[in-house]
Amino acid sequence: MTTRMSPFERRENDIEPRNEASQLTTMIDASMSRRNFIGAASVMTAGAFMAGMPVSTLASNVQANSKLMGFNAVPVSTDDTVVVPDGYNAKVLIRWGDGLFPTAPQFDPTGNAPSSHQEVQFGDNTDGMTFFPLSDDHGVFAVNNEYCNNEYLFSHQGNKMTADDVKKSQAAHGISIFEVKRTDDNNWELVIDSKYNRRITANTEMEITGLVAGHPDVKTAADKAGKKALGTFGNCANGFTPWGTYLTCEENFNGYFGSKNAVKVNKEQKRYGVNEEDSGYHWFQHDDRFDIAKNPNEANRHGWVVEIDPMDPTSTPMKRTAMGRFKHENVAIVINKDGHIVAYMGDDERGEHLYRFVSKNKYIEGNDTENRQLLEEGTIYVAKFSTEDGKIGGTGQWIALTHGKNGLTKENGFPNQEYIHLYTRLAATQVGATTMDRPEWIAVHPNQEYVFCTLTNNKNRGVKEGQPVGGPNPRAANNYGQILRWRQVNDDHAHPTFAWDLYVIAGNPEVHKGTLYAGSKNINNENMFNSPDGLGFDAAGRLWIQTDGKYSNKGDYAGMGNNSMFCGDPKTGEIRRFMTGPIACEVTGLTFSPDYKTMFIGIQHPGEELEPSHWPDGGNSTPRSSIVMITKKDGSVIGS
Repeated sequence: MTTRMSPFERRENDIEPRNEASQLTTMIDASMSRRNFIGAASVMTAGAFMAGMPVSTLASNVQANSKLMGFNAVPVSTDDTVVVPDGYNAKVLIRWGDGLFPTAPQFDPTGNAPSSHQEVQFGDNTDGMTFFPLSDDHGVFAVNNEYCNNEYLFSHQGNKMTADDVKKSQAAHGISIFEVKRTDDNNWELVIDSKYNRRITANTEMEITGLVAGHPDVKTAADKAGKKALGTFGNCANGFTPWGTYLTCEENFNGYFGSKNAVKVNKEQKRYGVNEEDSGYHWFQHDDRFDIAKNPNEANRHGWVVEIDPMDPTSTPMKRTAMGRFKHENVAIVINKDGHIVAYMGDDERGEHLYRFVSKNKYIEGNDTENRQLLEEGTIYVAKFSTEDGKIGGTGQWIALTHGKNGLTKENGFPNQEYIHLYTRLAATQVGATTMDRPEWIAVHPNQEYVFCTLTNNKNRGVKEGQPVGGPNPRAANNYGQILRWRQVNDDHAHPTFAWDLYVIAGNPEVHKGTLYAGSKNINNENMFNSPDGLGFDAAGRLWIQTDGKYSNKGDYAGMGNNSMFCGDPKTGEIRRFMTGPIACEVTGLTFSPDYKTMFIGIQHPGEELEPSHWPDGGNSTPRSSIVMITKKDGSVIGS
């Protein structure tokens, strides 16, 4: 997912288009050549055998013509449009700036509209989302609005911010909730006068829950009790619960804080990237809440999973601190076979970690009053991977981040469990968790046997101390990414041990023939991509992969075109390009209508940094982040 870094650069794209990978190939041991690497994956450990893990697709002959995928792949595109397979249609459901209420003003493309307009309009840069059905032909959408593009939000492109501009920017962030109804051809439209329609922004009151509520480090002058926070922003991906609530994930929250004055940050702030330089939003210039010199604890009130009831517009969002504080990407929820709720989560920054939360109490079918407390108490775990030299695959352990265990003691700087929940990254380092190549979306197969996670890229791998090459992160200066797969022992999601391998290693076989940077065996010149990000399954078990990578079409990325969405068969390993996005966009967010005959995806930041896009309206119009509906012309299930 994408948040601006000063001076408004995409955070994953400081890997500039270049042939850096070819220069680094010599750093990889000969045994890690593409050929030997793929063959090595067939050798599984005893732990993997016990877990019932099949031979990795990296080691097997990838089978073409998957019976799971009933469409012809679309080619690479650099056009300013959405391309879908023959027999499919793509239409826009809603765009940034569209009104959510009958009195909302029309979108103003000049960038001069006041904050009051944005407060009642669909937010910017759509990201993770969930469709909550009301009936066969009605539903409620909850959608993240991750950040804003100042180059289009303001006529001055963010260079002359006023107090109202800050309010407008804050209103472009957060969550948009709205009702939709089915029209024809499996398409849907906004119900503009619905009682469900709601905007949640950077200024919406929220409750801090769990052990962290009332902790000294979340108390501020405006909230001396430390229990009421304002707002959510930098909301990347999402999750949803079996009891019908929406989980939004706060990711790059640090970039919204800064100061006009030099500030000496402590070790906790430093680990979370908080300092006097923000990421170009300049909120601190007109809102003291974001000035770390004046409010050093405000940043600690962000970086959480937030639970929202989309069916009650009067409800207060809950910041679930028991799930830990880091740069959350998404949440993948499982009802374990013993009844406990298990939530898998990634921390989306280079060299950070993969987490699991196991609820203290059990899910009770039909008792949603009790179920809504399940994310209040539980145990956080962090993943540590093991492997043998030259093998891609092995076992792993979930290490509990519990005070008094695994070195998390007062003597080591961890005074209590509250501190661990607040500064989860520090605890993960203390217990020796594996540093990862930016864990992004996590998805659980419908049969709940396998879990997949996109590791999108990591320029620091093998370069920075503490981020060695190996295990699930097999390449130095990884600019292409990979998708991790694991299976819990006995298919028990609360078990401490799992077996893992890699489902795919992205790469460019045209530029890097015969090397690890060419990608795994299921990558070829027709389906190559970089930076896998969004990830999700449909009910049939198709794996949908979205990209947020380099679209320069040059150097290491030659021939890859615009960001796209792919469909994978988890059994055969085959991957096909399903759609391509417009110029300079990220393809992100994935949800379906209950009958799986409409797919909803997000097109984020088309034309970012003033790239020449005018999607979706064409002509000389302002590019606008939007949700797209994809349907089949014959009315059948998507992907079939």
